[in-house]
Amino acid sequence: MDNNILISVRDLTKSYQMGEISVHALRGINLDIDEGDFVAIMGPSGSGKTTFMNLLGCLDKPTSGSYFLDGINVAEMDDKAITQVRNQKIGYVFQAFYLLPRTTALENVELPLLYRHKMSSKERREKAMQALEIVGLADRAKHYPNQLSGGQQQRVAIARAIVNDPAFILADEPTGNLDSRTSVEVLELFQKLHSQGKTIILVTHEYDLSHYALRIITFRDGKVISDAPNLDVHIASEDLKKMPQLDIEEEVL
Repeated sequence: MDNNILISVRDLTKSYQMGEISVHALRGINLDIDEGDFVAIMGPSGSGKTTFMNLLGCLDKPTSGSYFLDGINVAEMDDKAITQVRNQKIGYVFQAFYLLPRTTALENVELPLLYRHKMSSKERREKAMQALEIVGLADRAKHYPNQLSGGQQQRVAIARAIVNDPAFILADEPTGNLDSRTSVEVLELFQKLHSQGKTIILVTHEYDLSHYALRIITFRDGKVISDAPNLDVHIASEDLKKMPQLDIEEEVL
């Protein structure tokens, strides 16, 4: 791995005021994430991992400290600049998919491209189709979310996340609504994207899923208590061969 640091946080803190009580969600986080890394962020509920994810995703601002993304201090940006970073630098994948129900798979994937005013509708359509091809769903482009299985919906969400060629993919509990086999299929896709050079940050409380990442960072009580290479990286495609196929009724037409 090279030393091309994509994300660098220094003395990052986040506090919330709950009435008269100050809650310290993050207590001085220091870490770097290289371009092309695949990181799993672990920790129980209340550990600070979700707060940290919200800061990395520019969905919230730190109380103090610095967050550099691609060499730019995000903590000092105004709201307009942060909105631009969210759209162009970060690909989000959430547990709940967040697909528009009355919009086709292709149109859902196109959404982030609508902010690119210099891009024609034809170019947007072509770029969205390319993203669907990467996740193996080009043949479902005209399907609506309710015509897709949970795993297929998450693949559409991943296609939407990568359509802008972001600096990194931020996946928050991306398999939380999926069965075991479909979860591993999603991790297989993340490993495929990583092999193509994508930087991936996976936030999860499921220890088994962290084994598919190259590096595991564990939070507890608002601090990083461990940060180490994963010495037992699981290959999702190999694990899938050992798992039973889904029953036919779980497939969606």
